[in-house]
Amino acid sequence: MPTAVITGATRGLGRLVALDLARRGFTLGVVARNPAAVEIGGADVFEADLSSLDDVRRAAKAVGERYDRIDVLINNAGIHAFSQRVTVDGFAEMTAVNYLAPWVFTNALRDRLTASRARVVTVASEAARHAGDLDPARDLAFTGEYTRRESSVHYGRTKLMDIMFSEELARRFDGVTAVCCDPGFNTTGLGRELPFAGLLEKALRALRVGDPSRGAGIITRLATDPALTGGYFSVKGAAPLRCPEPGRSAAAQRELWDVTERLVG
Repeated sequence: MPTAVITGATRGLGRLVALDLARRGFTLGVVARNPAAVEIGGADVFEADLSSLDDVRRAAKAVGERYDRIDVLINNAGIHAFSQRVTVDGFAEMTAVNYLAPWVFTNALRDRLTASRARVVTVASEAARHAGDLDPARDLAFTGEYTRRESSVHYGRTKLMDIMFSEELARRFDGVTAVCCDPGFNTTGLGRELPFAGLLEKALRALRVGDPSRGAGIITRLATDPALTGGYFSVKGAAPLRCPEPGRSAAAQRELWDVTERLVG
């Protein structure tokens, strides 16, 4: 049976993807902050707080020891923080969870992924189009305060970094298929820190707006469809997308990777 490892599968899109992969016969490894919240029968659960890079490395070590091969890795976990919080490592929480955690986790599993000629799926967002400018050294180290409105730019910047990471990963990991996607708008609780989030989600569900099965569908397809061989894809029919500027060039993607490597090793 093929093996898939996924982060952020206790709720939302990740949970739907994990359930679908389990139905397809995958051996499933789930990385979760709260193992008790994992509701997927038969899954192996690896506990980790993805805001802590030591936890990320520890989880990757446990995953590598548990599986001889990894056929699919899905970097799905993400947050939209509406105010600044700084992690134990001194990074902005949104930067740590959305970008640094998948970078560290994927690199720690490099040997397993290349040996298996795995597919690595990273969940990005159309919010990357609103990231503004990008200076890797400045933006990875940023821990300043921001308002709820300004949070969208910082969230979009982490998702732009995810796309850049995925495209550079395809160049650096021999034999690995690296793909990423915009899963569209989904009522999955990503904005649960907002005071009215619960009421808004109920209203949207009642109107059948933001059906999370669509977003989960593109992630599952990228994890299982060999015809999709690399790049950035839309939830709308898996149409190929271009990485937004200023992260489109190979030089910019290489710079981001190199700066990240110097920061986290």
